Amino acid sequence: MTQTTDKIETIDKRDFKILLLEEINQKAVDDLKVQGYTNIEYHNSQLPENELIEKIKDVHFIGIRSNTNLTKEILTHAKNLKVIGAFCVGTNQIDLEYCKSNNIEVINSRFENSRSVAELIIGEIIMLLRNIPLKNAQMHKGIWTKNASNSHEIRHKKLGIIGYGFIGSQIGILAEALGMEVNYFDMMKKETFGNAKSLKSMEEVLKISDVVTMIIPANTRNYIISDKELNMMKSGSIFINAGRGQTLDTKALITALKSGKLAGAGLDVFEDEPSSNEEEFISELREFDNVILTPHVGGSTTEAQIGIATDVIEELIKLIQ
Repeated sequence: MTQTTDKIETIDKRDFKILLLEEINQKAVDDLKVQGYTNIEYHNSQLPENELIEKIKDVHFIGIRSNTNLTKEILTHAKNLKVIGAFCVGTNQIDLEYCKSNNIEVINSRFENSRSVAELIIGEIIMLLRNIPLKNAQMHKGIWTKNASNSHEIRHKKLGIIGYGFIGSQIGILAEALGMEVNYFDMMKKETFGNAKSLKSMEEVLKISDVVTMIIPANTRNYIISDKELNMMKSGSIFINAGRGQTLDTKALITALKSGKLAGAGLDVFEDEPSSNEEEFISELREFDNVILTPHVGGSTTEAQIGIATDVIEELIKLIQ
């Protein structure tokens, strides 16, 4: 997304100050240097808030991923900031209203990581339907349980997709190729691919699906999925969330897992995520052997990150040259 199509005022390339955080792919640095921009400060991780406030004071462009929160309180210190680059899909970590009011452009990459996220979800569907997470945990404890209990093929299962955007539609294509019946719900009318069916309500999707995956942004303060919605799902079904953690009531999910309502779950996003790789991930979900937990890495493949870096820098260059 860019907030306007107007170019920003010209600044000499040698004076255009750039701050890149969170181990943005090196392709971004290389592409900037090719264009003549060399005033680049690069960090492998996010910065503590006090250090970020100090660094952002005189930068013209800041590039972040999903862990850095650019709040109004931080952005008020950015007196020269012209453009923010979100090297990811989501922009909920940025105060967009402040940016709009202060003529700060916001760029993100809407589709470059969609294949990577889709592949992760398909892999989790197969693993969970085959009951592999539990068997894997048992094997690590020396327990040999060779049986077909709670183990199923992906073929002929019903997949429900909540949020049929770039990622959701790719999941549907891959799932259908594996023999799944695909249904989806989206608040907006979307082009349907393959034999996927658009259903009139999320509730309808929840009730008929063997597997439900949700890939929507956190654009509301209310949970999209909580006790009421999980109780609508088929007993023994599976839930996967790879959109935003704030859309799912974690406590409700834990209750559904404990009761056996759900046979398993896959989570790549969480309500409370560690602020860095050095911080411990603390959650009751760690106790479940039938839950796949990944640290918000849906789009964290080399291919996706190179594509995102290329995409965002191309948009930046259009604005500043």
